[in-house]
Amino acid sequence: MIFDIKQFKNINVKTEVLSGLTVALALVPEAVAFALIANVAPLVGLYAAFIVCLITSVFGGRPGMISGATGALAVVMVALVNEHGVEYLFATVVLMGMIQIIIGLLKLGKFIRLVPQPVIYGFVNGLAIVIGKAQFAQFMVKNPEGGSSWLSSGPLGIMVALVVLTMVIIKFLPRLTKAVPSSLAALLVVSAIVILFKLDTRTVGDLASIKGGLPLFSIPNVPFNMDTLRIIFPYSLILAGIGLIESLLTLTLVDEITETRGNGNKECVAQGVANITTGFFGGMGGCAMIGQSIINVSSGGRSRLSGIVASLSLLSFILFASEYIERVPMGALVGLMFMVSIGTFEWASFRIMNKIPKSDAIIIVAVTVLTVVFDLAIAVAIGVVIAALVFAWDNALRIRARKSVDKDGVKHYEIYGPLFFGSIAAFQEKFEPAEDPQEVIVDFKESRIVDHSAIEALNQLTERYSKVGKRIRMKHLSQDCVKLLGKAGSMVEVNMYEDPEYTVVVD
Repeated sequence: MIFDIKQFKNINVKTEVLSGLTVALALVPEAVAFALIANVAPLVGLYAAFIVCLITSVFGGRPGMISGATGALAVVMVALVNEHGVEYLFATVVLMGMIQIIIGLLKLGKFIRLVPQPVIYGFVNGLAIVIGKAQFAQFMVKNPEGGSSWLSSGPLGIMVALVVLTMVIIKFLPRLTKAVPSSLAALLVVSAIVILFKLDTRTVGDLASIKGGLPLFSIPNVPFNMDTLRIIFPYSLILAGIGLIESLLTLTLVDEITETRGNGNKECVAQGVANITTGFFGGMGGCAMIGQSIINVSSGGRSRLSGIVASLSLLSFILFASEYIERVPMGALVGLMFMVSIGTFEWASFRIMNKIPKSDAIIIVAVTVLTVVFDLAIAVAIGVVIAALVFAWDNALRIRARKSVDKDGVKHYEIYGPLFFGSIAAFQEKFEPAEDPQEVIVDFKESRIVDHSAIEALNQLTERYSKVGKRIRMKHLSQDCVKLLGKAGSMVEVNMYEDPEYTVVVD
């Protein structure tokens, strides 16, 4: 990882700083909330947000993207913490970071490009719903006997009014001036109203105190043996996967918004270094945060400076300004997150539903629902599988053969379309060994042998013609196929003419 100071040239410092400050204010309640979900102290989430945000902002592959403690990771961590304690969590986060570094060094981050657009639409829509849905907890109060209910009419009315005011300011202030990010202005105005009129409403301090010192280096207090590895490795692997999926998909989304391109492999390494560091400094680990990233880029944050400012501002809140930040009303932050949810949702997906294939529409809806009901990793994995199966089915129907007999009585089969596991049944049906003449030529110039199933299909075809004593000749096959078909015997001749350059497996 290389840090180049030249990248700070030609940027709007004022916009970047104000955007970073806005992000920092929004990071506080989320980091605290995610820490509570993971059943760890609030400072564990705040330290993770500071460290992960700082390191990925400096060394990551996507300037302007914000990382920190996230709910997607917290829901996995809670089981480990409840069963084994927080020290095992720190060890797990360190190993998680090592796995992410290995993935980045092996340049596996590029495979995020294999995620189809309908899956990304579904992921974004689902995450927007999750962000919005999570805010309703602030309108509820826990009952002593268990469960929760709505706030009483007075506090509920104040909360709703603050949320609406925040959303109105964020929506309409840019029409008057862009000197200050509308999100930051909304937080300041609403906070000032609450403090000036002494309104009785929830504040950040009602979640937990954020006052603390600098994070201190500490090696996780766990036994260094195989038993510990057996406990933490499955969690580390899951967390590394979820973290990178969410980070790389967020990177793709920010790429689209900013019309620039980030480096997925560099981001993987930076996320890994950040998680190793936070594990040794008492943090819960993290990954990219789509909500905070949207806040940043919509406020004008495009460079690494905004993320650096956000992380350092967060640390300064913990060290010096906790009593002031704890007075920020939750209504303002809820309104901000509602606007993030609205801005995140791909409303264009509704307009294109009737214009895209039904399979793509189904994928968008399925991934959206799965993201809300389960989690991001499951939703994306199932979405990719569905898309792959649809692609395989569509291509399986495209295999065809043009048949002709020349003046010498030789029958020619000209194959069109990809030959792979999905199309081999249709491919086999096109040949008639019993009725064909003594000599047959199969031309693959307009086809491609995609996988090993296709090669086995060619083997089976040669055996069918050999059994009836007929000669089959194949041309335009790759060298992979030629080698594997060499065992077919003298009844088969391959590549009578030129040999193509493609291979069965291409990176």
